[in-house]
Amino acid sequence: MPDPSRPTKLDAKTRSKIKRDKPKRRTAEGGGSTAGRASPPKSRVLEAERPAYLERRRGVGSMAEAAEWLRVRGIEDLECITPDLAGVARGKMMPAKKFTGNTSLALPSALFMHTISGEYPDETGEFRYSPNDGDLKLVPDLSTLSEVPWESDATAQVICDLVDTAGAAVGYTPRNVLKRVLQLYEERGWQPIVAPEIEFYLVSKNVDPDYPLTPPIGRSGRQISGGQAYSIGGVNEFDELIDDIYHFSDRQGLEIDTLIHEDGAAQLEINLRHGDPIELADQVFMFKRTIREAALKHDIYATFMAKPIQGQPGSAMHIHQSVIDLKTGANVFSNDDGSPSQLFYHFIGGMQRYVPAALIMMAPYVNSYRRLTYGMSAPTNNAWGYDNRTTAFRIPSSDASSRRVENRLPSSDANPYLALAASLACGWLGMVNAVDPDQPTDRTVNEDGIISLPRGLLEAVAAFEAEEAFHEVLSREFVGTYAGIKRGEFETFMQVISPWEREFLLLNV
Repeated sequence: MPDPSRPTKLDAKTRSKIKRDKPKRRTAEGGGSTAGRASPPKSRVLEAERPAYLERRRGVGSMAEAAEWLRVRGIEDLECITPDLAGVARGKMMPAKKFTGNTSLALPSALFMHTISGEYPDETGEFRYSPNDGDLKLVPDLSTLSEVPWESDATAQVICDLVDTAGAAVGYTPRNVLKRVLQLYEERGWQPIVAPEIEFYLVSKNVDPDYPLTPPIGRSGRQISGGQAYSIGGVNEFDELIDDIYHFSDRQGLEIDTLIHEDGAAQLEINLRHGDPIELADQVFMFKRTIREAALKHDIYATFMAKPIQGQPGSAMHIHQSVIDLKTGANVFSNDDGSPSQLFYHFIGGMQRYVPAALIMMAPYVNSYRRLTYGMSAPTNNAWGYDNRTTAFRIPSSDASSRRVENRLPSSDANPYLALAASLACGWLGMVNAVDPDQPTDRTVNEDGIISLPRGLLEAVAAFEAEEAFHEVLSREFVGTYAGIKRGEFETFMQVISPWEREFLLLNV
């Protein structure tokens, strides 16, 4: 298939014809001088001289380009954002002129050590706060610069990395955790390629958390029911909202591959094109903001909770993964003859061996484990199989160049940077340690009542801390910090009395 971004090559005969048919320049004397020739319209000259970066919807190469990009669009305000450990956008807003004026930006380090409820847990294990709560500096990644299309005033946004006052990367922040894992691949001459699939629910507004969530009213005037997997009618119920999602995404330079209705009531799924893990994590981070904003415009909520509605399927963030050789560009999961390589099997072996211990990075909340129960569509195992959706690690049907491993365990509530880092780290450990997988299965393995994964948050935290390999691959600093925060979140959860307790214990015990 020809690449539309590249000019078509012309054969010699066609070039000759163009040259013959090209009109000659007219001059005052009829010769070759251009003196006296009418100048093209000024607007056409400006258009021809306009730098290509000004036409990009996403990303520039330097601060000088950023200043011009912002000026041309009339942008006055800019959001400097970075994901915290929960994947929530934190940062600062400022005038665009101040941003391009080489302003130093900083956030307190404790901001990346609180729970999802905003509390600061006690120091436990290797979890420690900075004694002076010093600053972390925001370093803008100008390749992520884009508009904020839902704002009424012209506003832009840029994703930032975090460094300490000496300029060193802060090891426990999500983007840096993923970059650390990618560096391990690069040192081996490899480049991972990923493609996330993100499921989410549309729900009616719910201002009182004591009440269960319910599906919203669609254009038919009725609540959509479950069992609508791949239903075009189900998608059409929310035509205008989906149009806004596409419009907002296009304005930010985000590319949606496909959008479908999933099995749950008003449950949708967006699939992204495969690419670099940092770029795809950035896109998931931005898509979550985009989808929530589009839903609010239509007076409903979009939620990425793993299990938002009782009796309905949970929401996953499936991750397709392959690895290419940096020198040749070939998929290392396939041999030259197209057969599966040893690295392919070792990647699967690493997933089976290490993912159960890394599950806390893919299922990060108490609610996440409500999705991972038998009898539902989510896997409850660490099995693998060819085109088997009941396994944790599915091998989709493909040709040799597209051979990949789909990790079906992560839930959509996971921080995309951390879920990708955990999944790729497990595969890397399998490849460098030559971990062999067990035999693939073609059975239904998620309905036998057996759950071969951590069953809850504290069990997952304990398995995470106990895996010494993660202290090297992900950094001891990150493991200690993340585990401490998760223990703190469990303690805040334990302070809440659930409806189940009131229903079954109030008058029976």
